[in-house]
Amino acid sequence: MALAAAAKIVAGQKGLALRAVVIDHGLQAAAAQVAELTCRRLEALNIEAVIVAVEVLPCGEGLEAAARDARYAALTAAASPDEVILLGHTLDDQAETVLLGLVRGSGIRSLSGMPVSRGQFLRPLLEIERATTRQACIELGLKWWDDPHNQLDCFTRVRIRNRVLPVLESEIGPGITAALSRTAALARIDADYLDSLAAAWDKEMDAKELEKLPDAIRLRVIRDWLQRCGARDFGATHIMSVDALITDWHGQKHVAVPGLTIRRESHILTAAPNNALQ
Repeated sequence: MALAAAAKIVAGQKGLALRAVVIDHGLQAAAAQVAELTCRRLEALNIEAVIVAVEVLPCGEGLEAAARDARYAALTAAASPDEVILLGHTLDDQAETVLLGLVRGSGIRSLSGMPVSRGQFLRPLLEIERATTRQACIELGLKWWDDPHNQLDCFTRVRIRNRVLPVLESEIGPGITAALSRTAALARIDADYLDSLAAAWDKEMDAKELEKLPDAIRLRVIRDWLQRCGARDFGATHIMSVDALITDWHGQKHVAVPGLTIRRESHILTAAPNNALQ
């Protein structure tokens, strides 16, 4: 609601069209009613609003990831190519994302958090604390809805929000969320640069040539190659096992990653669907 109110002001000043898409994830008994209520509140701000219901299909990364994927797909489908999609993530959301990346051990890219912009998506509130958005709603007389899922300890993000961050603030001092956000910004600069170097690799997967690359580049080349070959839901351990075919070759037959079997034939790495070699 804070994002909608701010966007309405900016759109009016710049003469831009503004509309809202409310996603009904269908994950709670009252989801449809909440979506309708949100539409009415948006329309009270003179913002055109529509509801899009999505089907959240469980995936290996859990319910939160599945809901996010369904939501982003629906928003992308609802927007025309020349429209910008505004998301309401705040500084607190960024801090939580960085901590999630840290505990998962997913590398510098996960520590870089969420970008301010990517493609059509823009996060204009990413440097604003969640408390500020709540206070804005109070001062503007806007009502909002608190998702009860945000209080369920079965979700890792909720535990980080309600338990971990308050302890860090208490034991280390205030400013933790801002510090984590700065870490994300710095990590993103490094990750973007290293990814650009890896993306420039246009040769075959020659182990002799790959071994000459710095670790930070070679591991990214492997990651990108696995993605192009159709690997799914793979992580750092899978990348390291493929890297061992390059840097610790002692006649291994093959390495399995989700969806693929990787072999080293002479000094060339090849990938085939898992079922093709069974």
